Amino acid sequence: MCGIFGSINYKIPTESQIFEGLWHRGPDEQNFKKINNLTLFHTRLAIQDLSVAGQQPMEYKGLVIVFNGEIYNHMELRLKYGLKEKSNSDTLTILLLFGLLGIKMLDELDGMFAFALYDTINRRLYLARDRSGKKPLYIYSKGDTIVFSSELNILYKVTLPEIDYASLSDYLYLGHHYRKSTPYKLINELENGHYLRIDTLTGFTEDITWFKIETSYNVNNQSSYEDSISHLDTILQKAVIRRIDSSDLDVGSFLSGGIDSGLVTAIAAQHTSKLKTFTVKMPGSFDESALAQKVADKYDTNHTIVEIDFSDLQNDIEKILINHGEPNSDNSAIPSFYVAKAAKKHITVVLNGDGADELFGGYRRYVPFKHMDFFNPNTITKISSQILSNILPVANNKQSNYTYIYRLLKFASYSDLVKIYCSASSDLFVGFEDQFIVKPEMKALTEDLHRINEYPISSLKKILLLDFESMLFSRLLPKMDIATMAHSLEGRSPFLAKEILEYAPGLNDNYKIKNIQTKSILRDLSKKYLPNDLISQPKRGFEVPLKNWVDNELKDIMDEYLLSTNSLYSKIIKRDFIENLIAKKIKISDERRAKILFCVFSLEVWYKNL
Repeated sequence: MCGIFGSINYKIPTESQIFEGLWHRGPDEQNFKKINNLTLFHTRLAIQDLSVAGQQPMEYKGLVIVFNGEIYNHMELRLKYGLKEKSNSDTLTILLLFGLLGIKMLDELDGMFAFALYDTINRRLYLARDRSGKKPLYIYSKGDTIVFSSELNILYKVTLPEIDYASLSDYLYLGHHYRKSTPYKLINELENGHYLRIDTLTGFTEDITWFKIETSYNVNNQSSYEDSISHLDTILQKAVIRRIDSSDLDVGSFLSGGIDSGLVTAIAAQHTSKLKTFTVKMPGSFDESALAQKVADKYDTNHTIVEIDFSDLQNDIEKILINHGEPNSDNSAIPSFYVAKAAKKHITVVLNGDGADELFGGYRRYVPFKHMDFFNPNTITKISSQILSNILPVANNKQSNYTYIYRLLKFASYSDLVKIYCSASSDLFVGFEDQFIVKPEMKALTEDLHRINEYPISSLKKILLLDFESMLFSRLLPKMDIATMAHSLEGRSPFLAKEILEYAPGLNDNYKIKNIQTKSILRDLSKKYLPNDLISQPKRGFEVPLKNWVDNELKDIMDEYLLSTNSLYSKIIKRDFIENLIAKKIKISDERRAKILFCVFSLEVWYKNL
C-alpha cells in the first residue's frame, strides 16, 4: 500500500509538499523521478519484498512505474509466463508482464491497484485502476497538463481548482460523488476497471474500459445450488489464501458478528496460526462482540475487542471528515477510523468482508427487488403506495419492520428512476427537491439507470449492479481506504477477488435472496465454518447512534458549522430548510433528519478546511 502522485507539463512547487501530503500512505520511503516532461512521486508502505529491490519509482527495460496496491497472484503469473527475476516484488511483476503482454496484462491480475506506468520508448503513460476501484486515483486535466494523485487533498493544494457547485448539489441528493465526479472542476476520478492511455508528447488521452462487471451480470450461471456453493467455497478460499501469502508481514482480520467477515476469518485462521482479529464494541448500537467472540474461540484467534466510547468524537470529527478530501455523508466512517487506529497497534495488513453485500444481496432493501420490478412499477402500485406513504405515521425505528415497509412504500411510489434509486439507497433529499437552489442534475446516474434498466436482467440484478458501481465504488471502498490509510494500515478484501467478481454476478437470484432471507448462498456456505448463532443474523454493519449524536455529542460543533453566516450549503439549498430541520419543524423521521444534517455538515467541514 502506497501513495502515488505525478504530473505532465506541470511544475510542482516543492517535492516535500507531495511527500508531506501522502506521508500517511507511505511512511517507510519517499522518492520521485523526472523523465522528460513527466514527474513521478511515490511514498511506500513496505509489505511485499521489504528490501531496496521494492523501491519506487521502479525502472525496468525502458518502463517506469509508481504503483499503489497489491497483486495477489503475481507469483502464479510469473510461473505461468516463465518470468524470472531475483526480486519477488509484485511491482516488478507488472513491468515484466507489460513487457510481454502490453496493457492486456490487466486481465490477468487479481489485486487492488492504481498505478502510473510510463513507456519511455513510445512516450506513453498508462494510468490504471483495479476491477472494483479499491485503490483511488484522481486526475486533474487542463489543456496539455495532467496531474494525478492517490488523494484529493494534496491534488487540490497543488492545482487549486474551482469548486463545482453542480457536483455538490448532486452529492447532497445522492450522499456521495457518483463515479467520476468530484467537488472540483477539472478533476475527475478514474473509474474502476478503466485505464487512461496518454501520449505525453501531444497530450492526446483515451479513457478505455478494460473490465465491466455489467458483462458478468448479463451471464446466467446454470450450475446447481450445491455446485455453486462448492465452487464459491473454492474461489473464496483461494482469494483469502492469496491475500495472506502475498504479504511479508503478519495479516489480521476485522471480525464483526456477521457472516462476511466471519467466513473470511474462518478461512484465514485455518491458514494462519493465532490470527489476530478485531471487533468493535460501541455504545448506542447492537453489540456484536459476543457473536464475534464465538468465531474467535472456535478458531483460537488472538482476539481484540476495540471498545469505542466516542469521548473524543467532538475533537476528532473534523479530522475524520477532512481525511476524505471531499464531502462524505457516510457516518460509519467514524467507527471505521477508530477501529483502524486500534488495529494498527497490532498489525499492518488486515482482511475484511467488503463487497459481499453488494455481490450476494446482503441488504434488506434487496428483498423487495427480488420479488417486484421497482424500476418499472405499474400504475396501481405507484398510486396505492403514494396514498399509503402519505397517510401513515413517519417511521423512526431504523431496524423495525414498520420502517422497512414505510421505506418500501416510499420508493414504490416514484416513477422517476433517480428518485427510486436514491430513495432505496441513501434516502436523503428525495421528496425535498424544491429546497434546492442549485437543482441536482444527476446526469451520469440518470444515463446509467436508463441504460441498465434496458438490460434483459432481473430487478434484483439491476439494483446489485447499481450498488456495486455507485455505493461500493463511490462510497464504501473510499471510506475504508481513507480510514485504514490514515493510520498506514492496509485493508484487503477477498470478496473482491478476480474470480469472485467474474462468478458472483451470474448466480441465480434465488441463490442470493431466498424468500425474505438475504445472502442465502453465503449463509449456507457459513454452515461449514461458523457457529449456528451467526448464520441467521441480519445485516447490521457499523450501526452508529447518529440521531443521538446530532442532538447531543455533535450538536455544538454541527450548529457552529450549519448556522454559520458564511455557509457553503446556503448557496445550494435553502438555508431555512436546514434551520427548520435543526429545530425539528420538518415532518421527517429522526434517522433521516440526522442523515441529512450530517451530510450537509460534512460538506461544510470539507469546505471550511480547504
